Amino acid sequence: MRSTVLAGLAVPVVCAPMAGGPSTPALAMAVSRAGGLGFVAGAGLDVERLAAQVETVRGAGAPFGVNLFLPTEPSDADLAEHLAILDRWAAELGVARGEPTWNDDGWAAKLAWLVAHPVPVVSFTFGCPAAADVAALQGAGTEVWVTVTSVDEARQGAAAGADALVVQGPEAGGHRGTFTNVDQADDPGLLELLRRVTASLVERGSAEPPPSLVAAGGLMTATDVATVLAAGAAAAQAGTAFLRTPEAGTNAVHRAALGTDRPTVVTRAISGRPARGIRTAFLDEATAGAPAAYPQLQSAIAPIRRAGVVAGDERVLSMWAGIGHAQGQEIPAAAVVELLDPR
Repeated sequence: MRSTVLAGLAVPVVCAPMAGGPSTPALAMAVSRAGGLGFVAGAGLDVERLAAQVETVRGAGAPFGVNLFLPTEPSDADLAEHLAILDRWAAELGVARGEPTWNDDGWAAKLAWLVAHPVPVVSFTFGCPAAADVAALQGAGTEVWVTVTSVDEARQGAAAGADALVVQGPEAGGHRGTFTNVDQADDPGLLELLRRVTASLVERGSAEPPPSLVAAGGLMTATDVATVLAAGAAAAQAGTAFLRTPEAGTNAVHRAALGTDRPTVVTRAISGRPARGIRTAFLDEATAGAPAAYPQLQSAIAPIRRAGVVAGDERVLSMWAGIGHAQGQEIPAAAVVELLDPR
């Protein structure tokens, strides 16, 4: 196993970083204290808030990770039709929609801070960091993990020197961690993707050990975890399983929906990137024509989502969830780690 952090875990379970509220320092600390690996979700935080959360979690004295989103190129897609839909929903909720602005999520500042203030693991989503950035983090004593959704992405992550690859199947809740914002309708399921990635790393023929693999996507039970470990993963990453824990920052409306068997859908309508969430009235209307424009759509819908939370109106919320969300339980995070433990 290449990842020493994974090799040192008492339980081969990673709590997925869930930006936008569900991930909290309390959740990260609870998972790490229970023998798994908790994560600080750095996306959407400025460097000051990221630093505050990291230092809080660091104080627990257990291994943890930080996740960053790589910047996405600005989109020149025509947003007019989608913005008109947002205007109608905004008017119904008595707010004005936001402007569809682009930003790089403070990428350079957050990366520089993490190099200067090393943490055990930094994982990346929406792309592969440059080899120089990987080397800078590793030189500071930090492991680098890269989220991949295809064999080609796995090869890129391995070539950049990643210590681990988070192999994310289409069953996963939340954003699809693709390097490019294109449709992947023919994606294989997690187990087949794991098989293909494992084979590709063997074919790579490097003298160095291949990156460790962390499997992600719809994993809700100890049996699920045992299955991906048998398929070659060193650990399982679960997010949805932790959404109803008291330590998570999941809002009340989202929590209630997670306790049902409602279907999920993959949509760009919330952020401009494909993400899996519980089906709602807004998604029914806006998914089909939603343009590939991240984070422009996310900034445009932000006031509408906030109004929905205040009003308890689930129709416009991003209730991200994996395909097995109905199996989640309202129990402490440490109990979820125990339930996921395949031993």
